[in-house]
Amino acid sequence: MARPFRFQLEATDGAARRGAIETPRGTIRTPAFMPVGTAATVKAMLPESVAATGADILLGNTYHLMLRPGAERIARMGGLHSFMNWDRPILTDSGGFQVMSLAELRKLTEEGVRFRSHVDGSRHMLSPESSMEIQRLLGSDIVMAFDECTPYPADAATARSSMELSMRWAARSRAAFGDRPGHALFGIQQGSVFRDQRAESAERLIEIGFDGYAVGGLAVGEGQERMFEVLDYAPAMLPADRPRYLMGVGKPDDIVGAVARGIDMMDCVLPTRSGRTGQAFTRRGVVNIKNARHADDPRPLDEACACPACRAYSRAYLHHVFRAGEIIASMLMTWHNLHYYQDLMAGMRAAISKGRFAEFEAAFHAGRAEGDIPPL
Repeated sequence: MARPFRFQLEATDGAARRGAIETPRGTIRTPAFMPVGTAATVKAMLPESVAATGADILLGNTYHLMLRPGAERIARMGGLHSFMNWDRPILTDSGGFQVMSLAELRKLTEEGVRFRSHVDGSRHMLSPESSMEIQRLLGSDIVMAFDECTPYPADAATARSSMELSMRWAARSRAAFGDRPGHALFGIQQGSVFRDQRAESAERLIEIGFDGYAVGGLAVGEGQERMFEVLDYAPAMLPADRPRYLMGVGKPDDIVGAVARGIDMMDCVLPTRSGRTGQAFTRRGVVNIKNARHADDPRPLDEACACPACRAYSRAYLHHVFRAGEIIASMLMTWHNLHYYQDLMAGMRAAISKGRFAEFEAAFHAGRAEGDIPPL
């Protein structure tokens, strides 16, 4: 008998929440940041290295995995966990966001979305029912309802039409998901930047009933100020006894601001993608290792960081291997960024437990305002 999916709220500090999501494959400490393993891999990282950074859960991508290598093949290989050698929880998105971004290659109807693969041009149909089936074949622990990610900007009428379609698809996703002990289905709130639509979406999702709820349709170009305006009210519209997931966020200051507003889970490609392009996130802001100022610098990226890149390698070395195009540059920079993000989450969890989140937030912003250490 699979251990049930359960969320336990352990502490609050203002709107910030600390908790734990219990799953058959382990506990997810919240607030949680999920590294993105788009194609069954976190780029430039071994699964055990990702675990060593402190990650409790990864995100996999339904759209990419259904196209290559295919959900049926992954199922024959024992499911996504076995296939990619990750024994902790996995959340899979529904594919809706990626299909939205195809624009010229897709046709949206009430049934779902017909689209051409960006890989080979082959034709596919993604619907609430097929998304649930693909995610079942993948074997993910947390499944996302199929939705349309409303583009930004959108006028009120366009946003409403999109939100209402997503709510109809949410009901179909719930019906198709069925009863799967040990697995969870999350609904996705839509409504763009319109408060009344967000409220209506939340009410309809709660009526359908989900194991967790996501705030969707943000981090799509609206900017941090507008995003925070929505987060000032949207999370509180969702049940307090279920996890709240902000999809596709984000930069470190986005994450801290989202947690301050009641968000429990986030994901983003930023720490891994930035690592591969030579950007490191540190307590004093972003370091661009490509810059010539680092060429003779024997100091670490961040002297307070315990990751392998900071413990054993200098800025000069990281600058050299990046400029030389060596694979180890992506490995070390990605490891550092993921370690930094998990340290950030651990710091927030501890601060919430102690009732000192405001102090943590102030120190976080003060550190970043200092800027990088002066050149030698």
